[in-house]
Amino acid sequence: MQPIVIREAPATTPLPGGKRDDSMPNVRDGVDQNNKEPVLRVANIQGNVLGGFNKDHQMMLYLGIDDAYTFREWLSMQVPFVSTAAEVIAFNRLFKAMRSRRKREGYVKATWFNIAFSYEGLLKLNNEAEQFTDQSFKDGLLLRSAELGDPQDGRPGDPRGWLVGGVDNPADVVLIIAADERCDMLAEADRLIDSLVEFRRSDGSLATGGATIIFWDEAANLPPPIAGHEHFGFLDGVSHPGVRGTVSDDPTDLLTPRQNPNEPHKADAPGQGKPGQDVLWPGEFVFGYRGGDPTEFEKPTKDEILGGPEWTRDGSLLVIRRLHQNVAGFHSFLKQTAKANGIASTPNSSPARYVGSRLVGRWPSGCPILRSPGDDIFAIGGDDCANNNFEFDGGTKKITGPQPDGMCGDDTHFPNSNGDPKGEICPFSGHIRKSYPRDDISITKGIDPDPDGCGGARNRLEENDTQKHRMLRRGIPYGPVSPSSIDSPVPDDVDRGLQFLSFQTSIVNQFEFIIRCWVNNPDFKEKTSGDRPNNTGHDPIIGQSPDGNRQFDLALQDGSTKRLTTDENWVWATGGGYFFTPSIDALANHLSG
Repeated sequence: MQPIVIREAPATTPLPGGKRDDSMPNVRDGVDQNNKEPVLRVANIQGNVLGGFNKDHQMMLYLGIDDAYTFREWLSMQVPFVSTAAEVIAFNRLFKAMRSRRKREGYVKATWFNIAFSYEGLLKLNNEAEQFTDQSFKDGLLLRSAELGDPQDGRPGDPRGWLVGGVDNPADVVLIIAADERCDMLAEADRLIDSLVEFRRSDGSLATGGATIIFWDEAANLPPPIAGHEHFGFLDGVSHPGVRGTVSDDPTDLLTPRQNPNEPHKADAPGQGKPGQDVLWPGEFVFGYRGGDPTEFEKPTKDEILGGPEWTRDGSLLVIRRLHQNVAGFHSFLKQTAKANGIASTPNSSPARYVGSRLVGRWPSGCPILRSPGDDIFAIGGDDCANNNFEFDGGTKKITGPQPDGMCGDDTHFPNSNGDPKGEICPFSGHIRKSYPRDDISITKGIDPDPDGCGGARNRLEENDTQKHRMLRRGIPYGPVSPSSIDSPVPDDVDRGLQFLSFQTSIVNQFEFIIRCWVNNPDFKEKTSGDRPNNTGHDPIIGQSPDGNRQFDLALQDGSTKRLTTDENWVWATGGGYFFTPSIDALANHLSG
């Protein structure tokens, strides 16, 4: 086995992060009174929500419930197999600690299984589901697809052609199976499928599972040397929010270790996880906890966030979008655009890669262009202490000096980010700026009209509000590796793309807000110069427009900016749905039996 490349911040121990201090105040009402970190009920939360499966192989089994009575019986038999956050977090800590010390993988492995339900699926099992408050969840993805920009006129992405979750193939349930080895994933899938065909009741009699498989979808991390990248060739999954809270009543046993020495964790300040990773209150992602205050996200809301009936506690809303990627089309656009604009090669990058970096906001390695505008620096892309440590509006301090174990160390050998308030390096249309604008602020003052619920066309960017729209993303590629590359486009007709998953407590205010108000909104942020003061364009990677024509900016090597136009979409939906991921208690006592 060849040594692997470690691209992580320092690994934490698989056990609590430090010795318990018995002088700390007792935990009261689920919140430690010293550092205000809530104690997370990780044994009751499904594993993919907070811990993240982080497996190389994943399968989605979509089901339709035919007989609610027998399905509830089947479900009661499966509850002991549902993976919890406690199990996943413990495994992930052990895996990272062993890999960090031994510099190799393969010593421990696990197979995980989670389950989630659409609103219609929940109604078949418990009529209290009517009490859910998120209107988007109750409407379902199909009904909301037009507002998300999905074509309704027969173009690719029209829900009438979806493989699952469309007009003719709605799903009541999704089973998520993940494993380190494909054979283990398939073995768990076989077990579940066999049990749906026939299972043995507690009285010994046999019954069917009461559900039909509508669609199954297999995905896998891409192989080396592009492991961790998506099919376009860019490192994926770099920027995730941290989550406040401990996984036990030990106040040092933090779910998200605070590893940025420039943002220390104190009793009155949360600090950061990895550098650039803000930690948010768990109520943004899991019901039954406090969320972030709308005016100051570091402070919690007064009340816990619930999504409906009492049994929504420790559950989370799940968005699934099966996103097809037109790899050759995107690569061809990069190469043609580079040639048309006289882009020159750099020591570590080609002209086409330069164009791609400006549209994405990162070089293919994952290095943010704000830390290295002129060329890709592979070492930054491969360093989780450096590849997310930047802001868009303001500059970022370097980390200096040696640091204790578990903290990110000196990064003065890398260039730092001085910010980019005018969008001269990373245009405001850049993908990572559109999907997470960080500290960007709107310059225009006053209240603009707000007909679309986005906070006013040019009056909605401010970090306290931005943090209220974050999600926990759990994406993984599907389909074979493309023969196309950024520098050598090769067309083929193979279906490949991304299984996009995100967890949140408001689909309306998190996933849908990001897509409607940022990604697909050409008035995302006013520009401070140029001849298009109110039009920064669409997200060039995942954005869609009603007429199929999109505009976005390219920052050229001479410091100028050019507006680009295309009638191509390089990413479009081929299925998905809105689901609720219940707690273990809700599965056992409210949805099965």
